[in-house]
Amino acid sequence: MSDEEIGFMSAAELMVHYERGRLSPVEVVAAVLRHIEATEPKINAMVEVTARHAMDSARRAEAAYRAGVNRRLEGVPVTIKDLQETANIPTRYGSWSRKDNVPTVDAPCVTRLHEAGAVMLGKTTVPEFGWKGVSQSPLTGVTSNPWKAGYNAGASSAGAGAAAAAGYGPLHQGGDGAGSIRMPAHFCGVFGMKPTHGRIPNWPISNNDLATHMGPLTRTVKDAALMLEAMSGPHPWDYTSLEAAPLPYSTMLSAPLKGRRIAYSPDLGHARVDPDVAAAVAAAVSVFEGMGATVEEVTPAWGPKGPELARFFWPATYSAKCTLLSEWEPLMDPGLVAMIRETQGRTMQEFTLAREKRFAYAVEIHEFFTQWDFLLTPAASVAAFPATQLQPDTWPRHDWDWLGWAEFSYPFNWAGNPAASIPCGFGADNLPVGLQVVGRRFDDLGVLQACAAWEEARPWSAVRPDLKLS
Repeated sequence: MSDEEIGFMSAAELMVHYERGRLSPVEVVAAVLRHIEATEPKINAMVEVTARHAMDSARRAEAAYRAGVNRRLEGVPVTIKDLQETANIPTRYGSWSRKDNVPTVDAPCVTRLHEAGAVMLGKTTVPEFGWKGVSQSPLTGVTSNPWKAGYNAGASSAGAGAAAAAGYGPLHQGGDGAGSIRMPAHFCGVFGMKPTHGRIPNWPISNNDLATHMGPLTRTVKDAALMLEAMSGPHPWDYTSLEAAPLPYSTMLSAPLKGRRIAYSPDLGHARVDPDVAAAVAAAVSVFEGMGATVEEVTPAWGPKGPELARFFWPATYSAKCTLLSEWEPLMDPGLVAMIRETQGRTMQEFTLAREKRFAYAVEIHEFFTQWDFLLTPAASVAAFPATQLQPDTWPRHDWDWLGWAEFSYPFNWAGNPAASIPCGFGADNLPVGLQVVGRRFDDLGVLQACAAWEEARPWSAVRPDLKLS
């Protein structure tokens, strides 16, 4: 097998080969590292490649297989998003202001991947402090979508989505505060899941009113389930982490959808969606009907309330970064600076009143889900566009507001529901489109099962970008 072929193998496949002695962790990790080295000049998904660390871990994994004491992800390559703390390895947050930051401890999700035997290949790129849904930062430049050079790979888990699509191994850790797992999955044609808030512990806890969720980006639903099993469970550093231990999700993916009640909203009652994206999503929805589910198009009453809240709270998340402006503003993302400046002068009273509205909004979402098993929507309103701009050419310009094409994501960060993006087709210029599947809070298994049923009905993981042309 070529290095690229090995890089595109799933975690489930790799572990079977390891256990049967057909491949070794050392040769797999070496092959993936070579593939990354050959591909990175075009993609730029990695801010740090930890090759020596990876090969040391691969040798330990190989010894574990020989001794018959291998763990659940022993020897499987993984990348870590550069917003997650990694001990003795730089965590730069896509910002010149953090270029020399080297943490002393791992974030809990990183520790758990290490404890499961996964081999860390390095850190993936992010926009500055994860502020936007576009794959560019002042520190690392543009991360290209593997389907088209120079085009948006989504963000803030930009490098993770691009790495998954480009075959940089099977497992990629992401984080999602307003769509930052689901958007890269949508743009890059891979699977991404934001589980129920607290399912995977998050530390340091983001200063965004508990909107951030850790989760996997992979090319198969089963690999995401394996990764979720490894990272989930309570942790003392995150007081919001759920008490429940993870289920064996990867062994429970097969479940019929016959009789399940599924709501479908093409626009949440307010969102603009490009016609090519809308058509791909509508065709995908019909597949669920073909599997026996009851699907009904709906317009949620809570939908149109989201945009005003989003434009208030997203800038508020980054208002504390104003302390960086005096020293770092010339080296910061101009859009981030503009957004920070817009928050100055807001009062505590304004924030508290808006928060009351947001809490009520989340309650409406959960009330909606008492009537439905799942909600289907587009994962984003547009296919990939140039990563040097915040909006596609045909969309209104704004100094910082990129949220117009991402209205489907943030409601479920605030409500804490599990939500995934699964590839459902292609839009203009043969660029991927994702279908969002949202479930009731705590029903991570149900979302995985619905996505696994889609994957079985319309297999997609073998569809890959041509890396020679991208």
